[in-house]
Amino acid sequence: MDIESKVLSTMKKAGEPLNAGKIAELSGLDRKDVDKAMKNLKADAKIVSPKRCYWSPK
Repeated sequence: MDIESKVLSTMKKAGEPLNAGKIAELSGLDRKDVDKAMKNLKADAKIVSPKRCYWSPK
């Protein structure tokens, strides 16, 4: 499973909007890797931000 898939799956399991730090904590990934994956997911419009600094799957 690639990092982007792991980030998305962590967000879906949580069932609530998460910030990058919480995603890193829950997934066991490095924060820098989570930030890179989230940047790509944002560009592909796969995640949305319901409130500032928090993200959830589209």
